[in-house]
Amino acid sequence: MRNFCGVHDSPVPPVSEPRAPDAGQMQVPPGNPLLLSLTLQELLARDAVQVELVPEKKGLFLKHVEYEVSSQRFKSCVYRRYNDFVVFHETLLPKFPYRMVPALPPKRMLGADREFIEARRRALKRFINLVARHPPFSEDTILKLFLSFSGPDVQNKLKESAQCLGDEFMNCRLAARAKDFLPADIQTQFAMSRELIRNIYNSFHKLRDRAERMVSRAIDNAADLLIFGKELSALGSDTTPLPSWASLNSSTWGSLKQALKGLSVEFALLADKAAQQGKQEENDVVEKLNLFLDLLQSYKVSLAAACSGTDAVPWGLRELPGPWRPCTSDRGTVTRRQGSGRPGWGPSPGRAGPGARRLSALQQENVIQTMELRSHFSLYCLHQETQLVHVYLPLTSHILGAFVNSQIQGHKEMSKVWNDLQPKLRCLFVGPHGAPAPPRPPQDGLSAH
Repeated sequence: MRNFCGVHDSPVPPVSEPRAPDAGQMQVPPGNPLLLSLTLQELLARDAVQVELVPEKKGLFLKHVEYEVSSQRFKSCVYRRYNDFVVFHETLLPKFPYRMVPALPPKRMLGADREFIEARRRALKRFINLVARHPPFSEDTILKLFLSFSGPDVQNKLKESAQCLGDEFMNCRLAARAKDFLPADIQTQFAMSRELIRNIYNSFHKLRDRAERMVSRAIDNAADLLIFGKELSALGSDTTPLPSWASLNSSTWGSLKQALKGLSVEFALLADKAAQQGKQEENDVVEKLNLFLDLLQSYKVSLAAACSGTDAVPWGLRELPGPWRPCTSDRGTVTRRQGSGRPGWGPSPGRAGPGARRLSALQQENVIQTMELRSHFSLYCLHQETQLVHVYLPLTSHILGAFVNSQIQGHKEMSKVWNDLQPKLRCLFVGPHGAPAPPRPPQDGLSAH
């Protein structure tokens, strides 16, 4: 199986045990492997994962929530708890330290209500779909294990699987050559991407907020229509007798009450149509906006980690003790200190600890070489993550199309119900001689009786 680097996964030996590179291992696929050739449709077609709530089960002390997770790609259906997602997430982070791993929703708080549980289910669904469609994650055995293993202890299986393999740098054959594929102005490109992603994120955040308000209004409108119809029905069902002086109008009032009593059915139908429209926009518009926002947020975190200032140590170099950190150039690569024949690494005067002094020259060079390769590979990965964000950008047209279609369909269905309701209102409009009369169209700014 090929990974995101375009080659088969194979662990790389530690640098402390140098060996001559294998000729077959150093072969590079045709073209620049840094560039992605994916479309949004291809990305979405990688998998579609459903996450549904299973009715709460009572444990010894507390109830716990369980999820039914089904994968279209693996044709699997497994049951997972929130802690299973946590272990899966914690397994991805060290294995893919230079990729944008989406965040998980917060842990359940005491007294969490159904609204919180439903919101977390939606967030878990977005998380697992982003992971399942991400090129490196989707080809990893950990994902398949999480989505298809039906044994009793998936958490231990995930941990055992993670212990057997190194991170992506150790398994990518192109890691040692990542520098060769990086553009010379990569820091400039990242600066531009940061500004672009910030603007897109802010705009999508506002769009999401407005879409949520429209969904909320549709649901409130549905509730108001239902109550409106019930009140009309209650008015028509009132059995309070009329006083004697109103007996002349008793027949008219009786006809009106009979008509009002049957209107609750139509208003209940109107309420149902309004609720359906709100639900559809929540699933097709709000959730897609949230999906893209989750992706952008994870990218922002990755970009901030890699480019957190001009003097910041590049990704992959930060795990060294402070005295051993390198000087960096504009491209985030290791530079050489002036007056020294070696790269700009090594303990500062008076700062070297006993452990650092015990390192042999060969060990130091190996550590330097590994960290420098990791630095370039981290930039290589971030460049691909930037491209992946742009692959998702056409999702905007999907969101807009879903919103327009929902509005058209919703108004069309509600308009039909209103038109069907109109003939039933004729008896509510009384003419000058007490006979029913149809409503008149508005004239001179006045509404019908």
